[in-house]
Amino acid sequence: MKYLVTSALPYANGKLHVGHVAGAYLPADIFVRWLRLHQQDVIYICGTDEHGTPISISADKEGVSPAEIVKRYHDSIKGAFDALGIEFDNFSGTAREKHHKLSQQFFSALYGKGHIKPRVTRQFYCEHDRRFLPDRYVEGSCPRCQAPGARGDQCDACGQIYETTTLVNPICKICGNTPIIRETTHWYLQLDDFRQQLTGWIAGKGYWKENVRNFMLNLLEQGLVERPITRDLSWGVPVPLPETEGKVLYVWFDAPIGYISSTVEWAERIGQPERWKDYWLDPETKLVHFIGKDNIIFHALIWPAMLMGQEQGYCLPHDIPANEFMNLEGQKISTSHNWAIWVDEFTERFPAEYLRYYLACNAPERGDSDFSFKDFQQKINGELNNVLGNLANRVFAFAEKNFAGKIEPVALSGQGKEELAEANELYRQMDDGYRDYQVKKNSKLGMDLARLGNRWFDDRKPWARIKTDRAHVQETLYVCATLLRLVSVALYPIIPKSMNRLRAMLGLEAASAWEEPDLGHAYALNETQPLFAKIEDAAVEAELEALRNSSRQGKEEISYEQIKEQVSYDDFARLDLRVATILQAERVPKTDKLLHLKVDIGSEQRELVAGIAEYYQPEEVVGKQVLMLVNLEPRKIRGIESRGMILAVHSEGKLHLVIPQNPCSPGSTAK
Repeated sequence: MKYLVTSALPYANGKLHVGHVAGAYLPADIFVRWLRLHQQDVIYICGTDEHGTPISISADKEGVSPAEIVKRYHDSIKGAFDALGIEFDNFSGTAREKHHKLSQQFFSALYGKGHIKPRVTRQFYCEHDRRFLPDRYVEGSCPRCQAPGARGDQCDACGQIYETTTLVNPICKICGNTPIIRETTHWYLQLDDFRQQLTGWIAGKGYWKENVRNFMLNLLEQGLVERPITRDLSWGVPVPLPETEGKVLYVWFDAPIGYISSTVEWAERIGQPERWKDYWLDPETKLVHFIGKDNIIFHALIWPAMLMGQEQGYCLPHDIPANEFMNLEGQKISTSHNWAIWVDEFTERFPAEYLRYYLACNAPERGDSDFSFKDFQQKINGELNNVLGNLANRVFAFAEKNFAGKIEPVALSGQGKEELAEANELYRQMDDGYRDYQVKKNSKLGMDLARLGNRWFDDRKPWARIKTDRAHVQETLYVCATLLRLVSVALYPIIPKSMNRLRAMLGLEAASAWEEPDLGHAYALNETQPLFAKIEDAAVEAELEALRNSSRQGKEEISYEQIKEQVSYDDFARLDLRVATILQAERVPKTDKLLHLKVDIGSEQRELVAGIAEYYQPEEVVGKQVLMLVNLEPRKIRGIESRGMILAVHSEGKLHLVIPQNPCSPGSTAK
């Protein structure tokens, strides 16, 4: 059986943080190490995702080429993986000639079969920069929840996706000007062409998580929409069609092809250029994609459809272990606000294996998890150091003092056999756990193995028996040494360097197999030393303070208007606030800030003037419901009698209409 394991390609526009590692990289590395202990034929493939608008934007801002941005972060990300002991068979990148050619072959194969079709569409165009603006080049307010700072394709506040041209108050991220809308041609993947084939394929995935499988089948039943696969950019894989200058493949289309091009690169690097076919063109290969939950639909529907549309007969994903997200100190990780733990910096201050262990026992497998420095300290001090480290230290120290570091095999008593039988059951459960990607469970079971050893050592009291019953003490030490040997294999996928150090102290070779320890094996201890060290309170406090400081530096200082004088309850009660539906809107001539609105307040329709034209286009507000002060005395503005005032919030230089969360009847009163 051959395994082809991949992790989602990290984007080459920033450094690696712990949330990335917890979701897609450490679980994959652990799974691959476990497979190799079982002598499985496996390769682990990854690389950086090096195209797309964020890279172009960063390059424009810095006045450098996109290639410079890519190399900087490719090297940074690879360095962070190396520091953590994440070992890929090949770590490539998508801005390479072989990847470009393979991506164009994918496009051409799908296009030739009619699965890709052109369509004229509307897109933002910046007249100042004389260029069409892909979604990430535009920013504005979300058309769904009105949150500011929404990207052109998705709102981070509410998680909704939408057509870019529906963005409210759009601005060009290059120059800050307001773009216009023009027509352009793009090419679309006809996903529904593959609906029947995808349905049959997913229906056979009974071992997938039930909610994921059912969700995919439900999407297929509803029908799949076409997906755009080109963008107007200069940085990316050129579309392989005549008269498409300035158009490249959309990054989501070419990125997963990087799994294949990286494998091709691996085969050439080892001097066997055709070897990649042994994996990708064998339908029996178990292709396992480790991803975050936000990539499930893509890897379970779109990517398989792309593979199905090729002539070569690529293997399809066998499994897609998707993890949830990791938060930080109770808040969502935010790179833009410097609310993140960067792997390269963290591993300079703490042993990398401490981070591997903590992320494993705190893995976001079934729900979002939280990285807490206090919890990190507790896990390292209370488990790695006080449980596993303590067991090794006390056994080694006692054996060196009383038996010259030799732990010889002995005939086991009934108690000794029971102890090892219990340990072997935990060991078996961990074997099954790795097979099912249960990293969190296995970190606990591994520590339970060490706890067995501490319990056995305490119950047997060798310090009290050494002078009267050396055979009793020898059995105590031999069972403990055997337990440590089990732990050294069972926890090797999670903390490989530490477990190989433990094995070296036991006089054993580095872990290379999921071994069943030979009870006749003698242990000759070798240069023993403490396995782990405690993390001091001062180190944790320093990390928390640095995190808070970096987060504050990442945010602009907000100034607040002075709170106005108090009013009585009776004064407030006189305000009549009601829901109004905007029926019509047009600009007030010769003004930049005013819109002339016609609204329905239930009992009647009214006209008013609102100073929102800098933030909202007339067509954007028609149909919206807003909160309106309806008993404000009328006022003439530019010849229009304004009978009321709509409410809005001013925040961070932008104006946001106060909109009911759910649709209401016009005239509903605010209480």
